[in-house]
Amino acid sequence: MSRARHVFHSAELALQARAGVPQSYTEKVARALRSEMPRHHRDFFESLPVVFLGVMDARGRVWATPAVGQPGFLRAREPEVLSVAGRPVLGRTLGLDLRRGAKIGVLGMELVSRRRNRMNGTIRSVNAEGFEIAVDLSFGNCPQYIQTRQLDWPTAGPTAEARLTGDWDAATRAIVARADTFFIASRAAEMSDSPVDGVDVSHRGGRPGFVTVNADGTLSFPDFSGNRFFNTLGNIAADGRVGLFIPDFSTGAGVFVTGLASVDWTSDRIARFAGAERIVDVVPDEIWLCAHALPGPAPLVERWALLQETGIWAAPIQSTSAL
Repeated sequence: MSRARHVFHSAELALQARAGVPQSYTEKVARALRSEMPRHHRDFFESLPVVFLGVMDARGRVWATPAVGQPGFLRAREPEVLSVAGRPVLGRTLGLDLRRGAKIGVLGMELVSRRRNRMNGTIRSVNAEGFEIAVDLSFGNCPQYIQTRQLDWPTAGPTAEARLTGDWDAATRAIVARADTFFIASRAAEMSDSPVDGVDVSHRGGRPGFVTVNADGTLSFPDFSGNRFFNTLGNIAADGRVGLFIPDFSTGAGVFVTGLASVDWTSDRIARFAGAERIVDVVPDEIWLCAHALPGPAPLVERWALLQETGIWAAPIQSTSAL
């Protein structure tokens, strides 16, 4: 069996083929997905004050959420295990599944340097401080679409306060409208012992206005050229359930969304958005507005230079995907 089939499930491989990714490239990058964290990844995680997680709830829905702490709250003393001395933001409110054996996605992103590394794993144990994650797949990501930000966070930030909105309201729409960054969690259709069956969390970035709430209440965003792994889109094709965390870096607030996604390959719709290769539409199931989702603001220092080659939505429109 090829290496690619050990690290990508069938829907990811099918999406790679549909997008014209050469098999030689797939096999090459498959070797970069490891079953343990290399030393530089371990050091990187241990330096972070925040990590972004993809976690399922008791109903199998998936959510994207941060976990925050002082640098050192993440520990990777072993290549195969990441310890988290903390809990996901809104973990209890959203009923997130942090039991032993639960699948979880991890994204470490250093906003001041645009470095990021990812890890998909399985919760190995739970303790009074947090939990330990056994590595299923560990891999790096390039700095594309990441905005450089300064973290102005207090040692102990205010407690997160959330409310279920029921629909998009003025506050949640405003955060979406000015967002240049969000995080998306997705899941495979099955949760088995295989490393390809799990939860993933990824970053999306663009110019403010690159994500929009449509007239019908769906949310849409472009899929730009990336690493061509198709982890997120492959999971959407296989299962469809996604979670979004859309931070407001000016205040530390955030919008949490869980729902059902689909991918639109319609050429005329894609052509209307500069830089887009596909469009992703999300039908929300729940929308939460959270004050103090992050400990404080993260002022913009510099946008990724090539964002000027990408577009924004001219106005909210009716999505066209079959959901």
